[in-house]
Amino acid sequence: MFDVATVRKDFPVLEREVHGRPLVYLDSAATSQTPQQVIDACTRIHAEHNSNVHRGVHALAEEATEAYEAARAAIARFVGVDASGVVFTKNTSEAFNLVAHSYARRRLGPGDILLATQMEHHSNIVPWQLVAPEAGFELRYVPVTAEGYLDREAFDAIVATGRVKLLAVTAMSNVLGTLNPVAELAGAVRAANEDAIVVVDGAQSVPHVGTDLAALNADLLCFSGHKMLGPSGIGVLAGHWDLLESMPPFLGGGEMILDVTLEGSRFKQAPYKFEAGTPPYVEAIGLGEAVAYLERLGMTNVRAHEVELLERALPALRGVEGVSVHGPSDPAQRGAAVSFSVEGLHPHDLGTVMDREGVAVRAGHHCAKPLMRALGASATTRASFYVYNTLDEVDALVDAIEATQRFFRP
Repeated sequence: MFDVATVRKDFPVLEREVHGRPLVYLDSAATSQTPQQVIDACTRIHAEHNSNVHRGVHALAEEATEAYEAARAAIARFVGVDASGVVFTKNTSEAFNLVAHSYARRRLGPGDILLATQMEHHSNIVPWQLVAPEAGFELRYVPVTAEGYLDREAFDAIVATGRVKLLAVTAMSNVLGTLNPVAELAGAVRAANEDAIVVVDGAQSVPHVGTDLAALNADLLCFSGHKMLGPSGIGVLAGHWDLLESMPPFLGGGEMILDVTLEGSRFKQAPYKFEAGTPPYVEAIGLGEAVAYLERLGMTNVRAHEVELLERALPALRGVEGVSVHGPSDPAQRGAAVSFSVEGLHPHDLGTVMDREGVAVRAGHHCAKPLMRALGASATTRASFYVYNTLDEVDALVDAIEATQRFFRP
């Protein structure tokens, strides 16, 4: 059974005080905290098994390689793909760049539409913009409604052209918390163009909601370890092996080759042809342990706990004078990232004073400037919850906002 008090004991940082107050960490949408089990797994590799993977025949090399590939298999199970469909990258951004250069730049052309949305993180916008001029495809974006949902009428109109060749969509907005109906959107795109593929930004959803690539009706899924209790510097591109195998390498160098001559090179099959050079094997093994930790908690329990926090947080925030909450009002239709604005206060001022109260929130544009413009804001303040947050910390969030209001308007 999920017990948040027990969970919190696994996270050493939560014992800290900040400015003389107990730390209330509400910035997990940016980077989650790390349980001792993951810290120990990474330390154990460095202390006992540290060696480059796939390259040596001695004991340490074989042990490191076995642990690295075991992590790949665990992560594959976690998102419903075969291990051969898991490519290790350094983050979600690199995963999107890989797809942009190895697929979109080569497979899309004049007359094709790459469809994204107005609520996307820059990682799911900028890579497409980099390759679009060379490839010649058109970039279109689905608008967001005032309630924080995708404009389905606009989406349907674009899809009806039959020209959408690639749908790139977030499963959960990092600003609005909106849970998008990815499988439904994907089905509509495929019905209009059987050659279309679907690429999902799972950076926010994979840590919080049980994920299965087939259930998403998607082809490729991008996510990061540092948002799901794992180390930084490790991300994943997960997908169907045959699609990955059809894509050329994105980066060249050691390990991803079968043979190299002065005239040319032959490459390994996916996923290894995308993992040039020494991979972040310690971080990958740490992410494998993070996945094991989440599996022990149970993703159904993780989601239920966050809904409970949202059921407390959303009405409490809306009950504070001058506070406007962005995104869906129904906790069942959103994730645990909650952005809000406070009348008369800049988010950076709000975040700075709240920090003095011991409450860590994010203030800024959240790498989603197009969405900020749609909201009519230059920035927002965001509180994001995870497995270690409590209902008391929701109350501490509200208290810190009110304390900040008093600070600026005594």
